[in-house]
Amino acid sequence: MSLTVEEILALPGLADMALRAGARNRHRTVRWSYVAENQGIAGWVMGGELVFVTGINHPRDEANLLQLVEEGSECAIAGLVILTGEAFIQRIPASVTALAEARGLPLIEQPYLLKMVVVTHLIGTALVQMAQTKRSRQDILTQLLSGDYPSLTTARQRAAHLQLPLDSPRRLVALRLSAVSGLFDNHAPQEAERLLQHTRQALQEHLAAWSHARPAALPVVVQGDLFILLLAEQDSLRAELACLYQDLHAIIGDLALFMGLASKVEDCGHYHRALNEARQALEVAENLRPASGLCDFSELGVLRLLQAVGERSVIDSFVQQTLGPLIEPNRKQPHHLVDTLDALLQENGNALKAAQRLNIHRNTVNQRLQRIEQHSGQSLDDPLFRMNASVALLVWRMSEAQRQERP
Repeated sequence: MSLTVEEILALPGLADMALRAGARNRHRTVRWSYVAENQGIAGWVMGGELVFVTGINHPRDEANLLQLVEEGSECAIAGLVILTGEAFIQRIPASVTALAEARGLPLIEQPYLLKMVVVTHLIGTALVQMAQTKRSRQDILTQLLSGDYPSLTTARQRAAHLQLPLDSPRRLVALRLSAVSGLFDNHAPQEAERLLQHTRQALQEHLAAWSHARPAALPVVVQGDLFILLLAEQDSLRAELACLYQDLHAIIGDLALFMGLASKVEDCGHYHRALNEARQALEVAENLRPASGLCDFSELGVLRLLQAVGERSVIDSFVQQTLGPLIEPNRKQPHHLVDTLDALLQENGNALKAAQRLNIHRNTVNQRLQRIEQHSGQSLDDPLFRMNASVALLVWRMSEAQRQERP
């Protein structure tokens, strides 16, 4: 367990330490502190350190401080603390602050009058206390998510003591990295494992910061390969998750990420049910690969039945039999008929509204409808064909194949 840079700066007694750059990554976790005595730090850190630079045992001119920022950024340290005063490093050069901001490296200024022994003692003590608190919070949430707890009364009492706001409407989101096998196919096992763990850590830190900024925040729970968010219910939640999904693409690299969203639960007694729902939605997302990366359990409908089909090839065959005859590969836009059928069904069979949805003339829609019936050998008046087409189009719209094939 660890503290974040932001939590360290908020510790009583450390008010004189000031964040000068890299505020966007102040949520980075600090695993331990390290006082840099050498000219460089690349060979002396492993990532996650809060590195202190005093200038006492080694001259620290502007060039050297720039070097430390570069190396610290490359080595993924949590932050760089520069001690300033009259004797050694008098001030932090503007170029160093600018580089730290550009690299997103938290840069902290500490006056020499604030003794290192005081700072390290406060941080060390807080790390122990915070570790115990975070462990207790995680323990409560893990029990509630698994459904294995002594009693709800006890869980609520512990939560109240630890300031965990449990009894309010929540939506549970389960996230999981995908395409991990490709990582090991393209890299040596040691490098692939390093990349995977680095990505998981960066993902967890980003999720923790994102969740922390939301109202009535609860900690991110990591359960096996799942990252679990318990979010306060809001009308804008879906839009915010869509933005989060886009932001996470910069972190996960060549990996893929999918999310399952549970229906709303009113209190902590239903977290176990919510996790099961989110898992089901996540499995659908991983199977059908929606472009948004997200499936909502409350909107799955028939997809929950499709998910129960053990062989994905059965679903693919059904989609191909239903929609395949409508694809015209030799045309510039081979999916016009599929798009037209989709628009017609979306508008409950109203050809005029379908034309408006597609922004084309109604006569064009009528011509396409005739071709749909010719190619499929089915009548659009047949309710069974409309039902089959609706289900096939639902899979088609969500499938990654559709997204990749279309311009």
